[in-house]
Amino acid sequence: MLSGFRDSFKIPDLRKRIIITVLLLSVYRLGCYVPSPGIDGRALSQFFEQFQNTLLGIANLFSGGSLSNATIFALGIMPYISVSIILELLTSIVPYFDNLRRSGVEGRRKLTQLTRFGTVGLCIFQGFAISLWLENPAHFNEIVMVPNPGWLFRITTVITLTTGTIFLMWLGEQMTEKGIGNGISLIITASILSRMPVAFTRMTQLVASGEINFLVVIIMIMLIFVVVAFAVIINESERRIPVQYAKRVVGRKVYGGQTTYLPIKLNQGGVIPLIFAISILTFPATFMAFSANPILSRISMFLSPTRGVGMLLYAMLTVFFCYFYASIIFNPDNVSDDLKKYGGFIQGIRPGKSTAAYLERILNRLTLPGSLMLAGIALFPYIIMLVYRRIPGEVANLFGGIGLLIIVSVLLETLRQVESHLLVRHYQGFIKKAKGR
Repeated sequence: MLSGFRDSFKIPDLRKRIIITVLLLSVYRLGCYVPSPGIDGRALSQFFEQFQNTLLGIANLFSGGSLSNATIFALGIMPYISVSIILELLTSIVPYFDNLRRSGVEGRRKLTQLTRFGTVGLCIFQGFAISLWLENPAHFNEIVMVPNPGWLFRITTVITLTTGTIFLMWLGEQMTEKGIGNGISLIITASILSRMPVAFTRMTQLVASGEINFLVVIIMIMLIFVVVAFAVIINESERRIPVQYAKRVVGRKVYGGQTTYLPIKLNQGGVIPLIFAISILTFPATFMAFSANPILSRISMFLSPTRGVGMLLYAMLTVFFCYFYASIIFNPDNVSDDLKKYGGFIQGIRPGKSTAAYLERILNRLTLPGSLMLAGIALFPYIIMLVYRRIPGEVANLFGGIGLLIIVSVLLETLRQVESHLLVRHYQGFIKKAKGR
């Protein structure tokens, strides 16, 4: 593996792409320390420590701590991700968006423009809502977060946060075009990785104070490797269905006749089902936590993923959205029609409805173990917090959850792109005798 990294810098084009990616990520991390005007960032950061397992904590994780520190990148890249997911869902439901997706380069360019415009609109709405939320001291136990509230502060906050997200969107596109890997995914990964030194520092403090036994730390480190291994398995596993193409004679040439396979991934939706599940679960709990009503506060505690009821709901929502998103991403009827159109068939299965039913049955069988494994990895940090209550949430998140799954999937995809550059130029990949897949 070390020789693969060494060979990466021997190729001028690949070396240039890696350096550009590192520089652009450095620009992003520098921007995470530029404060937004008019907000007491220190007081806001102390307030966020109480809401690590809520929707605010998740948003702060994806922004790399920028939301809790009230910087110019407080919204992060999540508005762009949210609009992209919404348009992807609409593509499978609304015929207009489906036609755009199928109309080639021009259609994809139109979808990209709609994603950008939708991101700007969502940023303006979120920025205005955040400014109103920060202005009211009642939301923060009468602690003043904004010394000079008013329309000037609101307009400044909206412009600052919207511009920050637009800049990140541009930065991600430049990284994808001129760097290596997917720029938007790398920005999210850098945000999550930036919180890990804080977690390790917190763990060191707990060990030094005697609150956590050193033997427990060793067991936790071993568990990290186990969880990462399962994350790789769930991200890379797939069922390969052999497909045979009939021979076609066109003039004097013979086309087809080869055997290939149709891959169906164990986890079709990636981390998107987890994002949907945790958002729906924590959205009402976050608002109830701000309520002075003791009944609503108790309900919000029950809905927290750190409690037994919240864990069960989180697992059920994860399984549901895995099935929901798999049915959108992989349509057996469309795949069956495409195979029939190009002369492909699955041996022993009739083309048409029989093939679609066969693919749907395999998809349902794969989605169940995939969704259960995904739910297990997502719930693992909350189980650790439930069993060992002295471990805070920022430390427990090292052992699973959305963050770890995103890091594993993005790093695997980036390494796969680097390896493809190496293999094209006759260099050995990261693993000995590796072949591009």
